[in-house]
Amino acid sequence: MTIMPPRMSRDELADLAEAMRTLEGETFAMRLMRLFGGQVRFLGRALPDYARKAIAVATDAALKTALRFALRSLKLGAGAKPRNRLHQAAAAATGALGGAFGIAATAVELPVSTTILLRSIAEIARENGEDLANPEAGFACLNVLALGGEPDAAGMGRSRYYETRAQLAQGLADVNFMLVKQGLAAELSPMLMPYLSRLGARFGVAVTEKLAAQAVPVIGAVGGAAVNAAFAQHFQAMARGHFAVRRLERQHGAEMVRFEYERLLGEQKRATGTV
Repeated sequence: MTIMPPRMSRDELADLAEAMRTLEGETFAMRLMRLFGGQVRFLGRALPDYARKAIAVATDAALKTALRFALRSLKLGAGAKPRNRLHQAAAAATGALGGAFGIAATAVELPVSTTILLRSIAEIARENGEDLANPEAGFACLNVLALGGEPDAAGMGRSRYYETRAQLAQGLADVNFMLVKQGLAAELSPMLMPYLSRLGARFGVAVTEKLAAQAVPVIGAVGGAAVNAAFAQHFQAMARGHFAVRRLERQHGAEMVRFEYERLLGEQKRATGTV
Protein backbone atom coordinates (compact mmCIF):
# COMPACT_ATOMS: atom_id res chain seq x y z
CA MET A 1 0.00 0.00 0.00
CA THR A 2 1.40 3.36 -1.07
CA ILE A 3 1.59 5.93 1.73
CA MET A 4 0.59 9.36 0.49
CA PRO A 5 2.42 12.40 1.88
CA PRO A 6 0.34 14.58 4.20
CA ARG A 7 -1.65 17.40 2.64
CA MET A 8 -0.20 20.85 2.97
CA SER A 9 -1.47 22.94 5.86
CA ARG A 10 -2.96 26.41 5.49
CA ASP A 11 0.29 27.99 6.72
CA GLU A 12 2.35 25.94 4.27
CA LEU A 13 0.08 26.95 1.39
CA ALA A 14 0.50 30.57 2.47
CA ASP A 15 4.31 30.11 2.41
CA LEU A 16 4.07 28.53 -1.04
CA ALA A 17 1.87 31.35 -2.34
CA GLU A 18 4.37 33.94 -1.10
CA ALA A 19 7.23 32.02 -2.74
CA MET A 20 5.26 31.77 -5.99
CA ARG A 21 4.56 35.51 -6.08
CA THR A 22 8.27 36.21 -5.64
CA LEU A 23 9.54 33.63 -8.13
CA GLU A 24 7.02 34.54 -10.83
CA GLY A 25 7.11 38.27 -10.13
CA GLU A 26 9.56 41.08 -10.77
CA THR A 27 12.69 40.26 -12.78
CA PHE A 28 15.94 42.06 -12.05
CA ALA A 29 15.47 44.18 -15.18
CA MET A 30 12.04 45.24 -13.93
CA ARG A 31 13.54 46.17 -10.57
CA LEU A 32 16.19 48.33 -12.23
CA MET A 33 13.66 50.07 -14.44
CA ARG A 34 11.52 50.81 -11.39
CA LEU A 35 14.53 52.25 -9.55
CA PHE A 36 16.38 54.04 -12.36
CA GLY A 37 13.98 54.36 -15.30
CA GLY A 38 13.89 53.08 -18.86
CA GLN A 39 17.32 54.48 -19.78
CA VAL A 40 18.86 51.43 -18.11
CA ARG A 41 17.11 49.04 -20.52
CA PHE A 42 18.14 51.16 -23.50
CA LEU A 43 21.80 51.12 -22.45
CA GLY A 44 21.69 47.36 -21.91
CA ARG A 45 20.57 46.84 -25.51
CA ALA A 46 23.06 49.37 -26.86
CA LEU A 47 26.21 47.94 -25.27
CA PRO A 48 28.96 47.49 -27.90
CA ASP A 49 30.25 44.04 -28.84
CA TYR A 50 33.51 44.44 -26.90
CA ALA A 51 31.54 45.18 -23.75
CA ARG A 52 29.30 42.14 -24.24
CA LYS A 53 32.37 39.94 -24.76
CA ALA A 54 33.98 41.33 -21.60
CA ILE A 55 30.76 40.65 -19.67
CA ALA A 56 30.59 37.08 -21.01
CA VAL A 57 34.21 36.37 -19.98
CA ALA A 58 33.68 37.90 -16.54
CA THR A 59 30.42 36.00 -16.04
CA ASP A 60 32.11 32.71 -16.94
CA ALA A 61 34.95 33.40 -14.48
CA ALA A 62 32.50 34.45 -11.78
CA LEU A 63 30.44 31.27 -12.15
CA LYS A 64 33.51 29.02 -12.01
CA THR A 65 34.60 30.79 -8.83
CA ALA A 66 31.08 30.48 -7.45
CA LEU A 67 30.96 26.79 -8.37
CA ARG A 68 34.07 26.02 -6.35
CA PHE A 69 32.56 27.91 -3.45
CA ALA A 70 29.18 26.21 -3.75
CA LEU A 71 30.64 22.71 -3.62
CA ARG A 72 32.42 23.23 -0.32
CA SER A 73 30.75 23.12 3.05
CA LEU A 74 30.48 26.63 4.49
CA LYS A 75 30.61 25.24 8.05
CA LEU A 76 28.06 27.81 9.17
CA GLY A 77 26.75 27.78 12.72
CA ALA A 78 23.58 25.71 12.94
CA GLY A 79 21.61 28.48 14.62
CA ALA A 80 22.93 31.45 12.66
CA LYS A 81 20.49 33.69 10.81
CA PRO A 82 21.15 34.80 7.21
CA ARG A 83 23.12 38.05 7.29
CA ASN A 84 21.32 39.61 4.34
CA ARG A 85 22.03 43.24 5.27
CA LEU A 86 25.72 42.51 5.76
CA HIS A 87 25.93 40.84 2.36
CA GLN A 88 23.98 43.68 0.72
CA ALA A 89 26.46 46.17 2.20
CA ALA A 90 29.43 44.13 0.96
CA ALA A 91 27.86 43.85 -2.49
CA ALA A 92 27.23 47.60 -2.50
CA ALA A 93 30.92 48.23 -1.75
CA THR A 94 32.00 46.16 -4.76
CA GLY A 95 29.35 47.95 -6.82
CA ALA A 96 30.96 51.28 -6.01
CA LEU A 97 34.09 49.98 -7.74
CA GLY A 98 32.06 49.04 -10.80
CA GLY A 99 30.29 52.39 -10.80
CA ALA A 100 33.56 54.30 -10.58
CA PHE A 101 35.50 52.34 -13.22
CA GLY A 102 32.70 50.89 -15.36
CA ILE A 103 32.96 47.73 -17.44
CA ALA A 104 36.77 47.80 -17.16
CA ALA A 105 36.38 46.76 -13.51
CA THR A 106 34.04 43.88 -14.28
CA ALA A 107 36.72 41.18 -14.36
CA VAL A 108 37.70 42.11 -10.79
CA GLU A 109 34.34 43.11 -9.34
CA LEU A 110 32.01 40.41 -10.65
CA PRO A 111 33.71 37.28 -9.19
CA VAL A 112 33.91 39.03 -5.82
CA SER A 113 30.31 40.24 -5.79
CA THR A 114 29.04 36.87 -7.07
CA THR A 115 30.87 34.99 -4.30
CA ILE A 116 29.48 37.38 -1.68
CA LEU A 117 26.03 36.89 -3.15
CA LEU A 118 26.36 33.10 -3.17
CA ARG A 119 27.37 33.09 0.49
CA SER A 120 24.15 34.93 1.29
CA ILE A 121 22.15 32.46 -0.84
CA ALA A 122 23.81 29.54 0.92
CA GLU A 123 22.90 30.92 4.34
CA ILE A 124 19.27 31.19 3.26
CA ALA A 125 19.49 27.61 1.98
CA ARG A 126 20.85 26.36 5.30
CA GLU A 127 18.12 28.17 7.21
CA ASN A 128 15.60 26.22 5.11
CA GLY A 129 17.14 22.88 6.03
CA GLU A 130 19.57 22.30 3.15
CA ASP A 131 22.70 20.23 3.80
CA LEU A 132 25.43 22.47 2.42
CA ALA A 133 27.95 19.60 2.41
CA ASN A 134 25.83 17.91 -0.28
CA PRO A 135 26.80 18.85 -3.88
CA GLU A 136 23.10 18.81 -4.83
CA ALA A 137 22.48 21.63 -2.36
CA GLY A 138 25.42 23.52 -3.86
CA PHE A 139 23.83 23.34 -7.30
CA ALA A 140 20.51 24.43 -5.80
CA CYS A 141 22.31 27.55 -4.55
CA LEU A 142 23.89 28.17 -7.94
CA ASN A 143 20.53 27.76 -9.65
CA VAL A 144 19.27 30.85 -7.85
CA LEU A 145 21.60 32.87 -10.08
CA ALA A 146 19.49 31.80 -13.08
CA LEU A 147 16.36 33.35 -11.58
CA GLY A 148 17.15 36.95 -12.44
CA GLY A 149 16.74 37.10 -16.21
CA GLU A 150 13.86 37.56 -18.59
CA PRO A 151 11.30 34.76 -19.06
CA ASP A 152 11.69 32.60 -22.14
CA ALA A 153 8.99 33.07 -24.77
CA ALA A 154 8.33 29.32 -24.64
CA GLY A 155 7.58 29.62 -20.95
CA MET A 156 4.96 32.33 -21.25
CA GLY A 157 1.73 31.23 -19.65
CA ARG A 158 3.54 28.59 -17.59
CA SER A 159 5.71 28.77 -14.51
CA ARG A 160 8.91 30.70 -15.23
CA TYR A 161 10.44 29.17 -12.10
CA TYR A 162 9.75 25.53 -12.99
CA GLU A 163 10.77 26.08 -16.61
CA THR A 164 14.16 27.35 -15.41
CA ARG A 165 14.61 24.49 -12.94
CA ALA A 166 13.83 21.91 -15.62
CA GLN A 167 16.34 23.39 -18.06
CA LEU A 168 19.12 23.59 -15.48
CA ALA A 169 18.47 20.04 -14.25
CA GLN A 170 19.38 18.46 -17.60
CA GLY A 171 22.33 16.14 -17.00
CA LEU A 172 22.86 17.15 -13.37
CA ALA A 173 21.98 13.72 -11.94
CA ASP A 174 25.11 12.27 -13.55
CA VAL A 175 27.18 15.26 -12.40
CA ASN A 176 26.02 14.89 -8.80
CA PHE A 177 26.93 11.18 -8.83
CA MET A 178 30.36 12.02 -10.24
CA LEU A 179 31.02 14.66 -7.57
CA VAL A 180 30.04 12.35 -4.74
CA LYS A 181 32.20 9.56 -6.16
CA GLN A 182 35.26 11.59 -7.19
CA GLY A 183 35.07 14.52 -4.79
CA LEU A 184 35.99 18.15 -5.38
CA ALA A 185 38.74 17.24 -7.85
CA ALA A 186 35.94 16.76 -10.39
CA GLU A 187 34.33 20.15 -9.77
CA LEU A 188 35.31 21.62 -13.14
CA SER A 189 34.93 18.44 -15.15
CA PRO A 190 33.85 18.83 -18.80
CA MET A 191 30.58 17.24 -17.71
CA LEU A 192 29.76 20.51 -15.96
CA MET A 193 30.30 22.75 -18.97
CA PRO A 194 26.76 22.37 -20.46
CA TYR A 195 25.28 23.24 -17.07
CA LEU A 196 27.56 26.27 -16.66
CA SER A 197 26.66 27.38 -20.18
CA ARG A 198 22.92 27.27 -19.43
CA LEU A 199 23.45 29.00 -16.09
CA GLY A 200 25.73 31.62 -17.61
CA ALA A 201 23.26 32.49 -20.35
CA ARG A 202 20.61 33.30 -17.74
CA PHE A 203 22.84 34.92 -15.13
CA GLY A 204 24.50 36.95 -17.89
CA VAL A 205 21.19 38.70 -18.63
CA ALA A 206 21.03 40.09 -15.10
CA VAL A 207 24.75 40.93 -15.13
CA THR A 208 24.37 42.88 -18.38
CA GLU A 209 21.44 44.84 -16.94
CA LYS A 210 23.46 45.57 -13.78
CA LEU A 211 26.50 46.80 -15.69
CA ALA A 212 24.35 48.88 -18.02
CA ALA A 213 22.86 50.61 -14.98
CA GLN A 214 26.31 51.20 -13.52
CA ALA A 215 27.38 52.70 -16.86
CA VAL A 216 24.76 55.47 -16.69
CA PRO A 217 26.94 58.64 -16.34
CA VAL A 218 24.81 60.26 -13.63
CA ILE A 219 24.88 57.13 -11.49
CA GLY A 220 28.63 56.86 -10.86
CA ALA A 221 30.16 55.21 -7.79
CA VAL A 222 27.28 55.98 -5.42
CA GLY A 223 24.70 54.68 -7.86
CA GLY A 224 26.90 51.68 -8.63
CA ALA A 225 26.68 50.72 -4.97
CA ALA A 226 22.88 51.09 -5.10
CA VAL A 227 22.70 48.90 -8.22
CA ASN A 228 24.74 46.14 -6.57
CA ALA A 229 22.61 46.36 -3.43
CA ALA A 230 19.51 45.93 -5.61
CA PHE A 231 21.26 43.01 -7.35
CA ALA A 232 21.84 41.31 -3.98
CA GLN A 233 18.30 42.04 -2.75
CA HIS A 234 16.80 40.52 -5.89
CA PHE A 235 18.70 37.25 -5.65
CA GLN A 236 18.17 37.01 -1.90
CA ALA A 237 14.42 37.23 -2.55
CA MET A 238 14.71 34.55 -5.25
CA ALA A 239 16.66 32.35 -2.81
CA ARG A 240 14.01 32.67 -0.11
CA GLY A 241 11.32 31.63 -2.59
CA HIS A 242 13.39 28.81 -4.11
CA PHE A 243 14.39 27.22 -0.82
CA ALA A 244 10.90 27.58 0.62
CA VAL A 245 9.67 25.50 -2.34
CA ARG A 246 12.44 22.92 -1.82
CA ARG A 247 11.69 22.71 1.92
CA LEU A 248 8.04 21.98 1.16
CA GLU A 249 9.08 19.44 -1.49
CA ARG A 250 11.08 17.51 1.11
CA GLN A 251 8.02 17.41 3.37
CA HIS A 252 5.26 16.73 0.83
CA GLY A 253 6.93 15.50 -2.35
CA ALA A 254 7.81 17.42 -5.50
CA GLU A 255 4.64 16.47 -7.38
CA MET A 256 2.23 17.72 -4.72
CA VAL A 257 4.13 20.99 -4.26
CA ARG A 258 4.28 21.65 -7.99
CA PHE A 259 0.56 20.91 -8.34
CA GLU A 260 -0.31 23.41 -5.60
CA TYR A 261 2.21 25.96 -6.91
CA GLU A 262 0.74 25.88 -10.42
CA ARG A 263 -2.79 25.96 -9.03
CA LEU A 264 -1.91 29.11 -7.07
CA LEU A 265 -0.20 30.58 -10.13
CA GLY A 266 -3.29 29.91 -12.23
CA GLU A 267 -5.51 31.59 -9.66
CA GLN A 268 -3.24 34.63 -9.64
CA LYS A 269 -3.24 34.86 -13.45
CA ARG A 270 -7.02 34.62 -13.58
CA ALA A 271 -7.40 37.23 -10.85
CA THR A 272 -5.09 39.66 -12.70
CA GLY A 273 -6.39 38.84 -16.19
CA THR A 274 -3.01 37.64 -17.46
CA VAL A 275 -4.22 34.32 -18.93
